[in-house]
Amino acid sequence: MSKTKNKKRSRIIWRSVLSVLLVIAIGANIALYHFSDVISAYFSTIDMDSKEAVAARETSTKLVEKIADEGIVLLKNDDNTLPLKTSQEKKTKVNVFGWSFTNPIYGGTGSGSADASTAVTPKAGLESAGFEVNEQLYKAYVDTGLERPMVGMNGQDWTIPEPEPTKFYTNELMRQAKEFSDTAIIFIARSGGEGADLPVSLDGEDTFDPEGGAFGATGVRYGNKDDLDANKHYLELSNREKGMIDAVTANFDNVILVVNSSNTFELGWVKDYSQIKSVVNIAGPGQNGFTSLGKVLAGQVNPSGRTVDIYTADLLKNPAMSSFGDQYYVLKNEDGSYSIATDKQKVKLNYVDYKEGVYLGYRFYETAADEGAINYDEEVVYPFGYGLSYTEFAQEVVPNSLKWDDENISVDVKVTNTGSVEGKEVVQLYYSAPYTGKIEKPSKVLGAFAKTDVIKPGESETITLSFKVEDMASYDSNKVYTSNGGYVLEAGEYSLMLMKNSHEKITDVASKELSQVTYDTEGRSSDQQVAVNRLDNELTGEGSLTKVLSRANGFANLNEVLTQDQTYTVKDAENKTMTVKGKVTTTNFVNYINGIRYDVPADTNDKAPTTGADNGKTLKDFVGVEYNDKSWDELLDQLTVDDLVNITTLGGYRTVEIESVGKPATLDYDGPAAINNMNMAANGQSGIAFPAEVMLASTWNVDLAKQMGESIGAEAQAYGVTGWYAPAMNIHRTAFAGRNFEYYSEDGLLAGKMAAAVTNGFQSKGGYVYIKHFALNDQETNRTNGVLTWANEQTVREVYLKPFELAVKEGGAGAVMSSFNSIGNTWAGASSGLLKEILRNEWGFTGLVETDFYMINAYPYMNYELGIRSGNDLYLTGAAPVGVAKVNTDSNDTIWAMRDAAHSILYTVANSSAIDNPMSSETPTWVKITIAVDVLLALGIGIGFFLTFRNGKKKGKENAA
Repeated sequence: MSKTKNKKRSRIIWRSVLSVLLVIAIGANIALYHFSDVISAYFSTIDMDSKEAVAARETSTKLVEKIADEGIVLLKNDDNTLPLKTSQEKKTKVNVFGWSFTNPIYGGTGSGSADASTAVTPKAGLESAGFEVNEQLYKAYVDTGLERPMVGMNGQDWTIPEPEPTKFYTNELMRQAKEFSDTAIIFIARSGGEGADLPVSLDGEDTFDPEGGAFGATGVRYGNKDDLDANKHYLELSNREKGMIDAVTANFDNVILVVNSSNTFELGWVKDYSQIKSVVNIAGPGQNGFTSLGKVLAGQVNPSGRTVDIYTADLLKNPAMSSFGDQYYVLKNEDGSYSIATDKQKVKLNYVDYKEGVYLGYRFYETAADEGAINYDEEVVYPFGYGLSYTEFAQEVVPNSLKWDDENISVDVKVTNTGSVEGKEVVQLYYSAPYTGKIEKPSKVLGAFAKTDVIKPGESETITLSFKVEDMASYDSNKVYTSNGGYVLEAGEYSLMLMKNSHEKITDVASKELSQVTYDTEGRSSDQQVAVNRLDNELTGEGSLTKVLSRANGFANLNEVLTQDQTYTVKDAENKTMTVKGKVTTTNFVNYINGIRYDVPADTNDKAPTTGADNGKTLKDFVGVEYNDKSWDELLDQLTVDDLVNITTLGGYRTVEIESVGKPATLDYDGPAAINNMNMAANGQSGIAFPAEVMLASTWNVDLAKQMGESIGAEAQAYGVTGWYAPAMNIHRTAFAGRNFEYYSEDGLLAGKMAAAVTNGFQSKGGYVYIKHFALNDQETNRTNGVLTWANEQTVREVYLKPFELAVKEGGAGAVMSSFNSIGNTWAGASSGLLKEILRNEWGFTGLVETDFYMINAYPYMNYELGIRSGNDLYLTGAAPVGVAKVNTDSNDTIWAMRDAAHSILYTVANSSAIDNPMSSETPTWVKITIAVDVLLALGIGIGFFLTFRNGKKKGKENAA
């Protein structure tokens, strides 16, 4: 009897086990199906060894070096210390001080990073140019065991890695170095990246944990204990670096300083060290850009780079720093205490005020100097557009070459090499518009620029510079001359100046009295729709700026406007006390923001569009068909509601295949320094690492920018990638923005010309770019809280939208990435004024708009319903299906909006190489393996159930007998 019971119990156990296995198998298959796209992406690899890929990478590698050749900036060269004579036959010995020489900065971190694991090191770069580096000194730095600190998305170690000076720079070490060579190079570096801005104070609690979260490091560390100093920031010398420089200058009279940083570094201290003869800046140089450093130091390349930002003596005195970084709206409680204001989804309400207005960077410092408001020589170390050469150039306006009519300005400039070394020169034309006090205007603005080819000693080249008269118009956001805002060319004297940089004038070109022209009726020649105030809903009203910096009376309101906000003691969500900088607001304002962020308007359409029609059309039929052609309706009618949901919500590093219209899937990968993606990285793959955008802009060479776009475009085609999340073109509002390395400049014209050229180049190969981050995403702090970014529309248009405008109008950008932050009170991705009126209707953009990384549970303010209705077509759901928007398909307005979005996406893909070279539809290997495992499991579980039930029935018959 007991034996029978045991067998019965055994059968029950086996059936239970098999049932559990069946449930697990079904659950696993559901999960695999649910996450199939993510898994496929992770396991997909790119053929990096194809003939096309190898050829493209070789071209890119050569171009990286060309960009670095022209992007290195010589800032100082007393006594013609550089170049240093050397050769492979007779090597010049050099000592290189600074730990960062052993582990430099090649670019930045985050989505804009690139793989530099095989990049040329600074040491190899110097050696290839014929220098002999002091190996004993180099090894001493390596033997310290220091490592490059981690600066990640969610955690940052801002430690500046240098050994303790008093322990490291011993008498013996310095004696050996002096015996090796009488030349010393000091190498210092600074990092930066996505997710955090650079510290303005090197002090605070150490919360850094390198493995603190699912995605890596968390928390913050501010440095070595002896470097912690609340009065110092990240972009000045640390205490240890100061000790190093003191030790080196005490022992060497010929010192060269190399600054490896994409962020402007404070260099006013250099004048205190007469031993430092030369200063060189090299931003992140990419794969082999450090080869160029060796060539520049050796004189094999004549430096021709120019600064893209103004270098000031005190970076914190930049007017924009008065409202930058971590600022909070706070609520005053009934008991007199304060708490951080949050919206109804518990998102903290942060803000930043662009109180400096149009007076950003050189536009402030040059104007303030002209107004007598500052002592320029005390405030500024190096102007915008500044850089030295190993030769001398003379620039002169060609007689009678000036052409200035009602529409266009052009002038020829003859550039002559009057020195003894061949080289390239940058020609810069600035204009000055009359200041009447009615519309704010800087005293100098870059109007046009160009770079010569190589000019041999004694030879000349003539450059033509041109721009439109309407480009000198200012934007009248305060409606002084216009009823709804608009561009205005105020009456008065306009002047043209040929400049060496933003401060040093070569000659006055011409001046002319112009009559007033308002562009509020016919508009500017480049606009498809008259430009009027399109952002009043976002930028005016409750919470908006009430005071902006004015040039009137010599910047009389400077101190009043730029006064720092107050500090408040508050309790955070975990009931911990903290001190924050901010301003007191009201619950009414919080409710106001809640309404803008989360309230979806009632439908205005009585009927939904046609869906699921059988019209027999495919996307290939619409190649070259104009965006506004009515025939698109036949194709769009074929889309089902599910198609509309999928094509708009599943945009993580791709666009999806839509069978009903024959739309192929595309791969859309990160930039701007390479073709890059987290899935590529997981497989140890990356495109060639190009220099940081700062270095590209420092070349002031638009042709090189176009070549960069072409080279990366060729790589993309070889890898099967169609879309590229680049170029990035936000403005260097301050030196401390974490992603300055992947943005071009503080100047919108320079940034825009570079961006347009890269865009043209990339798209000429068949792909499409996503110009980013649109717009006002000029800091990392609180961006994913949708930081409320306040400015007036003049500032927005003249400074911050300028690069995007040029990338669309001159570059023909195929796609745009909207930004995390808010334009005033409205998330950028839900600003119809920005995305529909300005981008599409004014500028004539016909491509698609995609969000930045989208995960609705993490960023609830990025409201899909509001975004899709406002012109944000695609959602970058990089962790799909996690965080994908839930779509209200019962709303007619939402379906119509998805149809419009699908139109933009389809149009973009139809006009790309993807239409002729679709992605493979072959079943992924992991799916094949899963099917095989499923078959085996099904057979095993089926046989198991069969045997247990058969044995049970047999035993039952035996007992019955």
